[in-house]
Amino acid sequence: MNSSAAAPAVADDLVVAHMPIVGYHVSEVLARVPATVSREDLVSAGHLALVLAARAYDPETGVPFARYAALRIRGALIDELRSMDWASRGARHRARELSAASDRLTAALGRTPSREELASALGTDLAAVDQARQDAERRVLSIDATVHPVAELVRDETPGPEENVLTGERLRYLRAAVETLPERLRTVIEGLFLQDRSVAELADELGVTQSRISQLRTEGLALMRDGLNASLDPDLVPAAERPDGVAERRRRTYFAAVASRAAMTAASHQADVARAVPTPYEDDARRAAAV
Repeated sequence: MNSSAAAPAVADDLVVAHMPIVGYHVSEVLARVPATVSREDLVSAGHLALVLAARAYDPETGVPFARYAALRIRGALIDELRSMDWASRGARHRARELSAASDRLTAALGRTPSREELASALGTDLAAVDQARQDAERRVLSIDATVHPVAELVRDETPGPEENVLTGERLRYLRAAVETLPERLRTVIEGLFLQDRSVAELADELGVTQSRISQLRTEGLALMRDGLNASLDPDLVPAAERPDGVAERRRRTYFAAVASRAAMTAASHQADVARAVPTPYEDDARRAAAV
């Protein structure tokens, strides 16, 4: 085996030993997407990703193969779901913008915004708002041609499969970002956003002014934002003014802690799925025992 990839025989052994991982991730995805999504298509994409991961794996990185393969498989499943989506990147982008604007206005107004209010917030006209809504509602998913000879237009009021998977991933990182905040910041963030506590109550508990609580809230949210982006979208993390400074080293330590906790949460979830979903070998053993 060279320093950059596994030898063919070793790669084959890795594939055989880790085949159940594909089933676990496929089952996890199928639980959150429309029933019309083809399990066979996802399994095929997952198996291919596993083979490619085994061929490219370098044990000298110190990353366990199961974790490395899981990332490759999850990415392949998301790509496969995206390929099932009729919408162009532009249409998906418009749908996401509409959803974000709707969430902001709902929070600000305390009610569902009107079409006119959405159009004003997006700087567009009513026709564009209606089109964005249609983009968010319609999906065309690939169907096995032996069962359905043509693709079918599927109308779905729930978020699309890609959005479901990505949302689950972001929620894991969001929980990790909150749980790994420095104690003082975590108290403020959890108190304000999760426990419905007032600024005055937190100020009394921490022995600081209400203005200081507001500052801690801003600091905590900014740290969480960068912690999430460091793992999910590194290009959005602003460059540090003093890369070697103490403050930046603390930030980097926090980023690493968020990523580690999120990975542990994902691994724990996969273990739960593994216990709940029998492997092909377990199915064979049960059938043999029943004979």
